[in-house]
Amino acid sequence: MADPLTLRLTIPDPVAGLRYSLQDPKSFPVDVRVATEAALTFDVPATLRPDGQLAGPFVRREGKARRFVYIAIGGQAGQTDAVGRHISRRAKIDVHDIPTVLLKPGAVVEAVLPGRGKDGTPACATVRPLGPWRAVD
Repeated sequence: MADPLTLRLTIPDPVAGLRYSLQDPKSFPVDVRVATEAALTFDVPATLRPDGQLAGPFVRREGKARRFVYIAIGGQAGQTDAVGRHISRRAKIDVHDIPTVLLKPGAVVEAVLPGRGKDGTPACATVRPLGPWRAVD
């Protein structure tokens, strides 16, 4: 049996006016929000399998060990206006490297992610947390 926990993904500086969402395994946007100047937070349900691997409806796998979650942005999050057609990206957040000491049943584990690339557009591709993953009380 797998133990439930929550992966909290926080973007303190999203690009205002763009849609952001989680992306399910069929690449469908889920929990769509339009960004403002405020931080965005997604609580991602996950489970810890007996073998120590993370799983869940939004946790994807690549190979034997890599696990990640996608945050869709703009067109990838279903935005169809001119901006959404111009900016259609997703951020890939690795979750296989979360320290095992943090992965406990019922835990909420948070990563703070960069919201923008050097050019000011949304951070995309593989996005690394700004600091270490941390347990949230």
